[in-house]
Amino acid sequence: MTQKIIEDLEIEIAGLEKILRSKKLELKNLRESVLTSPPKANKRLTKEDIERFSRQIIIPAIGCKGQMALTAASVLIVGAGGLGCPASQYLTGAGVGCIGLVDYDDVECSNLHRQLLHSEESIGMPKVSSASEALKRLYSKTNIVEYKTQLRSSNALDIVSKYDVVVDATDNVATRYLLNDACVMLGKPLVSGSALRLEGQLTVYNYNGSPCYRCLFPKPPPPETVTNCGDGGVLGVVPGVIGVLEALEAIKIVLGWTGVLSGQLLLFSAESGTFRNIRLRGRNPGCDACGDAPTITSLIDYEQFCGTKATDKDTALKLLAREQRISPETLNEIFICKKKGLLIDVRNSEEFDMCAIPHSINVPLKNIDDPSTVNKIKGLLQNDDSHQENLSVYVVCRRGNDSQKAVLKLQEILRDQNLVICDLEGGLHAWSKKIDASFPVY
Repeated sequence: MTQKIIEDLEIEIAGLEKILRSKKLELKNLRESVLTSPPKANKRLTKEDIERFSRQIIIPAIGCKGQMALTAASVLIVGAGGLGCPASQYLTGAGVGCIGLVDYDDVECSNLHRQLLHSEESIGMPKVSSASEALKRLYSKTNIVEYKTQLRSSNALDIVSKYDVVVDATDNVATRYLLNDACVMLGKPLVSGSALRLEGQLTVYNYNGSPCYRCLFPKPPPPETVTNCGDGGVLGVVPGVIGVLEALEAIKIVLGWTGVLSGQLLLFSAESGTFRNIRLRGRNPGCDACGDAPTITSLIDYEQFCGTKATDKDTALKLLAREQRISPETLNEIFICKKKGLLIDVRNSEEFDMCAIPHSINVPLKNIDDPSTVNKIKGLLQNDDSHQENLSVYVVCRRGNDSQKAVLKLQEILRDQNLVICDLEGGLHAWSKKIDASFPVY
């Protein structure tokens, strides 16, 4: 009986939370319908302001004048994730009057180890709404403007133009070029940070004659050389450190301090606990964006320019013919039920240790054409109890992209083995969805 009461209450609470979210969204839409641009804060400090911010007001370099500058300032943060959460939190804490949040994504469980404005209760919510609610709890007077959208060439200039400082807290190259060009065209300083695995970077572009992003990187890197934290991983503390430092640079710009990281690159290593400061090349007079005779005078198609999507979501590759791919249902029937074939998991060893399909073997993609690895695979094929005239080799990875690359390599390496080689379409995500719901999705 008690358990039934608990279940009924949980259902009722879930319903009320859904209604509350709907009402908050309705209120947000009403506010946005009358908001033409982020409003400036009052130009005088109130009694509450003085009491709240007294610890930083009494710093000689800030004082009442500096606090009033922060209260009147507006900062746009593009990305409400690992970098954007700490950046927005500390900018709100410092009393910045208006903060714009741009993010197209919703909160997922895998975000929570590093995106600490979000919580278990906000899973499934838009990130901008979840972050906005948390920031409002921190300081209700800060005006938070939510943009649940992907920043594009069609909307970037309109959004960026309304803010004094822009913070790049994104995780993809295409948006970095887009933000750079928009900031150059509008004369906005761009605070840019990144974090991956155990390392972070931070700099400020387009400020007081400093170089822009294109000055240093006129052409984007090949897409296959770029790794985001979804694929490469990241220790949650690292974007926390860089995000806080992004907030610091934005504050320094608002206050007009010297020592802004323009023309300099700050490198952080979590493993060694060290910071290094590297001087960058100066502004390039021939730069296509900020040079003396710029050729980029309007925003372009940045996904085409970079050869990759302007999101950190994976795009499904199509490298194999349909007959070279199998469904989770077919793999389950053949490999699990009938115990036929060889299943090769090409994720790295750390991922394989987290979770794996029973009886699969781990051969990381980066090692798949090593001579020792090739001999290992050939040995397994020779010793396979299910060896038949046409033995099948199945390849699996996280999402079904690396597995296709592995199939192409294995077809070349094992071309003399008379094998049928195919991959699991959709990877382990599809396996979890269609075969084993207990299998972790990460």
